[in-house]
Amino acid sequence: MPKTYDSGLLRTVSKPGRYAGGEMGQILKNKNSVKARFAFCFPDSYEIGMSNLGVRILYGALNREKDIWCERVYAPWTDMQDAMKERNIPLCALESGDPLDRFDFVGFTLQYEMCYTNVLSMLDLAHIPIRASDRGEDCPLVIGGGPCTYNPEPVADFFDLFNIGEGEEMLPEIVRLYIRMKEDGTYTRKAFLHEAARTIEGVYVPSLFEVTYREDGRIRAYTPLVPDIPTQVRKRIVKDLDTMYFPDRVVLPYIETVQDRIMLEVYRGCPRGCRFCQAGMVYRPIREKSPETLDRQARCLYENTGYEEISLTSLSISDYTRLPELTEKLLSWTDEYKVNLSLPSLRADSFSKELMDRISSVRTTSLTFAPEAGTQRLRDVINKNVTVDDILKASGIAFEAGKNTVKLYFMNGLPTETDEDIAGIAELAKTVADHYYRTPGHAKRPPTVTVSVACFVPKPFTPFQWEPQDTIENLSRKQQLLLEIIKPDKRIRYQYHDARVSRIEAVLARGDRRVGRALEEGLKAGFRFDAWDEFFDYDKWLEAFDKAGIDPAFYANRTYDEDEVLAWDVIAPGVRKEFLLREKHLAYVGKTTRNCMEHCSGCGAGDWEGELTWCPKRKKT
Repeated sequence: MPKTYDSGLLRTVSKPGRYAGGEMGQILKNKNSVKARFAFCFPDSYEIGMSNLGVRILYGALNREKDIWCERVYAPWTDMQDAMKERNIPLCALESGDPLDRFDFVGFTLQYEMCYTNVLSMLDLAHIPIRASDRGEDCPLVIGGGPCTYNPEPVADFFDLFNIGEGEEMLPEIVRLYIRMKEDGTYTRKAFLHEAARTIEGVYVPSLFEVTYREDGRIRAYTPLVPDIPTQVRKRIVKDLDTMYFPDRVVLPYIETVQDRIMLEVYRGCPRGCRFCQAGMVYRPIREKSPETLDRQARCLYENTGYEEISLTSLSISDYTRLPELTEKLLSWTDEYKVNLSLPSLRADSFSKELMDRISSVRTTSLTFAPEAGTQRLRDVINKNVTVDDILKASGIAFEAGKNTVKLYFMNGLPTETDEDIAGIAELAKTVADHYYRTPGHAKRPPTVTVSVACFVPKPFTPFQWEPQDTIENLSRKQQLLLEIIKPDKRIRYQYHDARVSRIEAVLARGDRRVGRALEEGLKAGFRFDAWDEFFDYDKWLEAFDKAGIDPAFYANRTYDEDEVLAWDVIAPGVRKEFLLREKHLAYVGKTTRNCMEHCSGCGAGDWEGELTWCPKRKKT
């Protein structure tokens, strides 16, 4: 175990296996023979962080460099944090047990805006100055990556640099630059940050940009403070997933984690273009792995882990163009070893009986589909391109196979939404439940249709990035309206997300650098694990905003002008703003856009360096 966390301390906290280290598969190196040390931090609990595929990939990508040692760090649970503060014990890495302030880099993956407070609490626990401007030459360089960096501005003052986009190639390049500058004597903190921003595509250094504001609070401009760095930071992508690094073994946890299974990444990107979905825009263009590569990786991970489930991950797994071939290869050996195939993120309009038969060959589970909206009008507005017939067909296939449970995901508060659209959620769920009894061969057990409703949050680099979020009062009213409509039908279970959390998420998603002041106030107030219901306190968040002079409505509930400078305009994600505006305007006339596997809509993501051979557009236009 990390030597700083002695057994006496661990006996006083829950789940000490979170902090013990020494797991099978961890990577140990001689720290006297490495030239750079990287602490990879996941700002949430061990159980969640150990399940994250991105962490598994980047941990291995850095450690395959012989002179770089990457170690893991997770957010200690609240009881452990309290004990560490009481004993003045700093946050340590699991592999070596060394405090974070001894590392060259401290990196955070930013998966969800509500984890920002954990980033600050972890830096505080590590005795590292919160603000980048307060760190001296001997402090680690604090680097951020992950989906939230497509608008890094709310946390910009706390990071020395960000890597924008995919990190398998970029992170080692950043550390190699650091090593080279250390060896040739040119390293200073300032010189390194300038050189990284100047020479490595995808590196954003906030301190090299000045932000000015208008009298009405909107942003006037982002201005580079040095002449030789890009005015916009272009995201980094990996072009060939078949040759990209993928781990052949993973660290096996001592305690149960959220996803104790093999995570097999099938492809990146999404062809669908839902207008609310940030991932579907910023992860473009689509790049697929071959079935041969996936089968080889799955076999290797099974042999090295013994996991009994393989989850085929992507934004929309049923859109993988070679899915039948892949499942055939996998089932040729997973059946024999009783390894279950799990296919999350299924789309109702591309779900088939053949696919159902394949994934049911070992064990049955419930299925999840995401209509997102209750009426066809609103589904056309958001470009979901799914009909009631698609949903009934998919549900019927599941019911015919013996399943009696279907989960449906929706949102409320979408642009142009009316109460009729809310009532449509209940009507659609009722229609699916009724369809169960009309399906030949359905099970004798009564059906259960779970309706899960999240609140719309406008996200950067989506066609709805300019749209206001519903007021918290209206979101709550719609939640209660749906509850009243659903309540008489015992076949339907209703779950909904806390509208207050969604409002804070919207502020952090569209915030600028000034919002960081509220996060600092939150640190002073003891904010941590705000993504967890038991720790989130809306009133305290409002107090933090008030102390920081921040009006949450300015970020969450305001309609942004189409020509105003946005906080995330300093980032170039591939999709053009003209495309996003066009999609926004099409939403208001209820016109859909075909998915990009069928027709190129000219989003711009496939025109990277003028190479189109790995974009679905290919030779179709």
